[in-house]
Amino acid sequence: MDLKLSFGFVVVLYVFTTARICYTDNNSSPSSHENVEVQKLLNSLNKPAVKSIKSPDGDIIDCVKISHQPAFDHPLLKNHTIKMRPSYHPNQINVDGIKAMNASTHGHASSLVTQLWHSNGKCPKGTIPIRRTKKEDVLRASSVSSYGKKTSSIAKSSFVDVELDVRSRHEYAVASTSNGQFYGTKASLNVWNPYVQESNEFSLAQTWVVGGTYDTGLNTIEAGWQVCQVLYGDTNTRFFIYWTSDAYQKTGCYNLCSGFIQTNNKYAIGGSFSPTSQMDGTQYEFTILIWKDPRGGDWWMQLNGELIGYWPSVLFTHLRRSASEIQWGGEIVNRGTHGQHTTTQMGSGRFSGEWFGKASYIRKIETVDAHNTLRTPDIYTGYQQNCYDILSDLDNGGWGRYFFFGGPGRNKDCQ
Repeated sequence: MDLKLSFGFVVVLYVFTTARICYTDNNSSPSSHENVEVQKLLNSLNKPAVKSIKSPDGDIIDCVKISHQPAFDHPLLKNHTIKMRPSYHPNQINVDGIKAMNASTHGHASSLVTQLWHSNGKCPKGTIPIRRTKKEDVLRASSVSSYGKKTSSIAKSSFVDVELDVRSRHEYAVASTSNGQFYGTKASLNVWNPYVQESNEFSLAQTWVVGGTYDTGLNTIEAGWQVCQVLYGDTNTRFFIYWTSDAYQKTGCYNLCSGFIQTNNKYAIGGSFSPTSQMDGTQYEFTILIWKDPRGGDWWMQLNGELIGYWPSVLFTHLRRSASEIQWGGEIVNRGTHGQHTTTQMGSGRFSGEWFGKASYIRKIETVDAHNTLRTPDIYTGYQQNCYDILSDLDNGGWGRYFFFGGPGRNKDCQ
């Protein structure tokens, strides 16, 4: 069922509160005090490396011992014992034997994406790859303390009013489950490199695992790809994660700050994906599985069949039990420069009706139930009328539950 945003629908309740990145128009030189604060943060984020790899995109990937990663700076994780694998996997799949499959149905084929830095080396066992944070990255934030964090842009008492999305300048094309009890999700996300008009705008595709409400302290786990110059200093398509346990107030952050514990030495969270999909050409995707381990209660993440790591359950309140909603889709920021809608693209920049090879998709959408079993969910959709859209369907073949989504932003019907 497709619902236009003009009808105000609670299905996009949580997505519309996912907040804005730390925008800044501050071009002034940092003060001596700020320089000290920046250096303290860099020392905290950039741990001693066993090995460093220069990526073709300019990133430095530091191979850091697993036990030295930033997660353990979190006060709740000071004495945490690292877990290298979950107790259970949905449907009891052997995590050592999962093979990434080529996506094919109705003559449509996709290939798995990799990361750019892989061409110049790999991290040894016992370490994890961490994208080195630079001073310029921190200075692009509105303040040192806000670097890598979201801030709520919507009043707690009014979050069901979708018109608030216009004021927050965030626009969406999303699919959502009804409220219930969920223990994870799996989906394959088509990867593009959309045009982003302004340096303080972004474009992304992701999944949200949601627990609670704004009034009770929203919990989320988020993962996907994004183009975000404010955060990374370029327009590359990058793998990202996020979490919060208090509706983006004080907890949580992007990527590998204190919280998420990485166990994998192959994928750099925050690293660039390469290659990305081409119009009428090869389509690239990655598959994310996030699920709650029935025994330990931690939320594990898997990417393309590889265990990446986990969010310890102690970080959360509502998500210690289960999620109440799962969402998937695209999001952009519209700064409305010169009083016009942005030309920032969502997905591939094409509307959903243009279909495979042109429009972006998320396919094989599943949720994990209380029996640790993957199920095909019923979904509802919402989108920003005329600027971006979404079209969902169910295929009994290789695509399962899926949708196409996206759009160009400003056009003759979206001003």
